[in-house]
Amino acid sequence: MGQYLEFAGNHPFLMTALILVSTLLVMSGFQRKLLGFSELGVNDAVRLINHEDAIVLDVREDKEFREGHIVNSVNIPLGVLEGRLKELEDSKEKPVIVYCRTGQRAAKAGAVLQRQGFKSTHKLKGGMLAWVDANMPVSRK
Repeated sequence: MGQYLEFAGNHPFLMTALILVSTLLVMSGFQRKLLGFSELGVNDAVRLINHEDAIVLDVREDKEFREGHIVNSVNIPLGVLEGRLKELEDSKEKPVIVYCRTGQRAAKAGAVLQRQGFKSTHKLKGGMLAWVDANMPVSRK
């Protein structure tokens, strides 16, 4: 035990980094409980779409959506999501995958959906950029 204390005293920066990394690992483990929704990779999202008929919600602006989006996704920009939730009312029991360009807006949208009683909400990890990087189909219709 004395050696650990001596090490900590001699290497305060390393100990700070160790505490920081440990905290981040613990926080990521509790992410679903803290946020109320999970984060899915592209392959898991495709499985959910194909096997559980998940709704795919694009919360980017209309212009971004027109430039390319996941096939059969619904576009409701984050700024108007709360006002247009009635459009998704029939999907409260279905899995919903939310995405934006990188994932920041999707996290906010996921929290909105959770508060409104959606049972199974997921955020696409990496957003549209990850989808494109994985060479998944993109619609421009």
